[in-house]
Amino acid sequence: MKARIKVTLKNGVLDPQGKAIQHALGALGFDGVEGVRQGKFIEVELAETDRAKAEAALDEMCRQLLANTVIENYAIELDEK
Repeated sequence: MKARIKVTLKNGVLDPQGKAIQHALGALGFDGVEGVRQGKFIEVELAETDRAKAEAALDEMCRQLLANTVIENYAIELDEK
């Protein structure tokens, strides 16, 4: 199975990298960019064939390592192909 995990900062958490990107886009002439939030995209290949077990394992991976759940949200998309 292949999983795609999207990790983003929670609303209200300051995003200095996003602000730097927004500023750089403005400096490059991209007007009208009102806000930028940056995050992480992680792909994980799993040998597990049971969807429920795979989801449970991925959730635990996110909680223990892939996301800082104090300041970040995560979303898991699982593809059985």
